[in-house]
Amino acid sequence: MKAEGLKIILSGPSGSGKGTIVRELIKKEHFILSVSATTRLPRQGEQDGVHYFFKTKEEFETMIKDDELLEYAQFCDNYYGTPKTFIEESVKNGKDVILEIEVQGALQVKAIYPEALFVFVMPPTLTELENRLVGRNTETPAVIAQRLARAKEEVAFYKEYDYVVINDSLEEAICDIETIVAAEKLRSSRFKQEIEKVWNA
Repeated sequence: MKAEGLKIILSGPSGSGKGTIVRELIKKEHFILSVSATTRLPRQGEQDGVHYFFKTKEEFETMIKDDELLEYAQFCDNYYGTPKTFIEESVKNGKDVILEIEVQGALQVKAIYPEALFVFVMPPTLTELENRLVGRNTETPAVIAQRLARAKEEVAFYKEYDYVVINDSLEEAICDIETIVAAEKLRSSRFKQEIEKVWNA
């Protein structure tokens, strides 16, 4: 009896390493990254349905009207959003769909997909997080301070998630998430219909 794929909501502070974890996970056949829709023009090398679903403004606004988006926002006169159909069809086809979303967005998604798997990724300590942000050498001390303050706010929501993964070692963090996903697929509730069909025939 083959279980459907999972909707995996992955959140964590900037510098927690969640982006790197996602890039490694989607190299594996059964994981797939949720593809967003946008009204911006494709950049060189971008493919429709791979990097984004490219839509006209009218098409996107129709999707909003028809409640076809999990969430959406508007930036610089362009719309961006997550189509429900892509997620639901991918899951039915056995794919584990990863949505890398910040905390507030994740809570909104939880209201729509309470059955989804919510994983919070965090560094081992605040000091380590600061070291990672400084080590990027891409932001000013003021911006780093803002990110650290925001990280403290985000970590306060860890109880809203099903699991916490401490990213002290990238390899171990990836292994932890794969273990979580494997265990979730074996929950008895996911086999209810199949078992009743076979054993109550």
